[in-house]
Amino acid sequence: MAYSHENTLEALANLQTQELSIIRLSEPIIATYTPDPAKRTSDVSADAFENPSPASLAADLSHYKELFSKLRFSYLEQVTKEKFLRAIVGDPPQIIEHQENVELETQLVEVKASLKAQKVEVAGMVEELEARGRELSKRHETISLQTTQLSTLPSTISALESTITTLRAQQTAPSTHPTLSLPLPATLDLLSSRQNELDDLNYQLKTLQQALPRKNRELERLQSELKPLEVQKSTAVSAAKEARRRKEEAESGLGDELELKGRWYRGVEVGLREMLGVQV
Repeated sequence: MAYSHENTLEALANLQTQELSIIRLSEPIIATYTPDPAKRTSDVSADAFENPSPASLAADLSHYKELFSKLRFSYLEQVTKEKFLRAIVGDPPQIIEHQENVELETQLVEVKASLKAQKVEVAGMVEELEARGRELSKRHETISLQTTQLSTLPSTISALESTITTLRAQQTAPSTHPTLSLPLPATLDLLSSRQNELDDLNYQLKTLQQALPRKNRELERLQSELKPLEVQKSTAVSAAKEARRRKEEAESGLGDELELKGRWYRGVEVGLREMLGVQV
């Protein structure tokens, strides 16, 4: 038979209605003893029996331990005195030999050892019960938290389903691009490959950025070496143009005329300098 989440929540709710506590579990045990608060001789609050709590139970336990210790001491004192008086006034008087005292002391040692072993066993049982109680308390808290979460799951699931329905209704026509209609595993593989490509590109970009300063320095060096070559090129081009011009003038006969004019101008200049007494 399949159980739905409603059945599970109902079963958990029924279990939570049953209060689990040590006080409630101990009620069948203490039902046989119902102390009358009016006849109590101790100073412990009577409300501890009506509305018990861990603090009140601990206080009662400490109080009764102290009372029991005092009562045991008084009882042993009275019993010892009574035995001693009976032994003295008895007829005939009871005489206790030393050997009997030794035997009694031996029995007392054995009884004390047995009592100590029982106390150790009881202490171990108490520690085990305390550990189990803490474990059960943690489990109870965990189950309560999980129950609370489980009770909110149906409404959350309904809200998510309505959201999915709304998104599907608002979704446009599926794209014809093959990469946009891939299933989840193929999409994850494609995303991984694209991420690897991006990592490679980032690595190449980082390498180029690291090499950029060295390339800039090399470019500056080449530019500084190129400037003298450009000056030489300009000079050579100018010289070539001048030679070409002179060649063209020589071919057209203008070169001889210019040379004669130059000689005449130099002769006139020399004559004028001699007449005027100007020295260069």
